Amino acid sequence: TYVRYGEKVYSPVIDKGEADAIVAFEKLEAARWISYLKKGGQIIVNTQEVEPMPVITGAAEYPQELVSKMEAAGANIAEEAGSAKAVNIALMGRLSKYFSEIPAHAWEEAIDAIVAEKFRALNHKAFELGRNA
Repeated sequence: TYVRYGEKVYSPVIDKGEADAIVAFEKLEAARWISYLKKGGQIIVNTQEVEPMPVITGAAEYPQELVSKMEAAGANIAEEAGSAKAVNIALMGRLSKYFSEIPAHAWEEAIDAIVAEKFRALNHKAFELGRNA
């Protein structure tokens, strides 16, 4: 998914080398999209390794040293594991640190607007864990 925002956005598509940040649930996923990251951009990635089907079936091995390879390609890596039940919100908490023009309370209000009440406390905690990592 692409997200673009700014004074003028003419297309939702991000060309290679233009993304300010990549948020990924898994290291291999982040590595797949690194060509879209601009020089000095930020990759925020969960430390979890999810094995794709070729690895599960034994046809391939999970790539090693993904973080160091992405760093060698010019990415700034912020690893954030967070709660397994709310890892997406922990990743958003980490991302929020790099968008200082959006105040923390705006992110928290978004959580309140979209998350069921019984899960809000968990999601707010995950957001704070990511933001304070």
